[in-house]
Amino acid sequence: MPVFLVRHAKAGSRSRWDGSDFDRPLSIAGIQQSQFLIETFSIYSPPAVYSSPYLRCVQTVEPIAAHCGLTVRIEPRLAEATDFEETLALLNEVEDNAVLCSHGDVIPAAVQALIRRGLEMTTPTDSRKAAVYVLHRDGAHFVSAECFAPPQLQTL
Repeated sequence: MPVFLVRHAKAGSRSRWDGSDFDRPLSIAGIQQSQFLIETFSIYSPPAVYSSPYLRCVQTVEPIAAHCGLTVRIEPRLAEATDFEETLALLNEVEDNAVLCSHGDVIPAAVQALIRRGLEMTTPTDSRKAAVYVLHRDGAHFVSAECFAPPQLQTL
């Protein structure tokens, strides 16, 4: 059964944000991406939705959680600069079909660690915002994965 690992959607510019990076919200494009992700996950009926404590991650998966009648579970092991071993431990603990949202440093480190441990990537990796990794496990081991590109945004 799969576990879904999502890079947070597009957020406002770090350089233009005056507040704490922890509180930097999604941009309008990021909000659109988060809405498009609902369709991606609704067919899987995720039993749980986990997020880094950073606002942009929470906002990315809140629509999915709300659509499924869930609340977002804040998980520090998905925060920026988290050691990949901590993230891997979390991935091994979560329920099948769980959705997890993290950052551009955490996800590649975790995926590369899984590849070193025998995971087969069946598609190219993608580190763009709102990209989705589908990690398939067989018992206690992740055996294969594919990565899906971010949702295409509508332009007017």
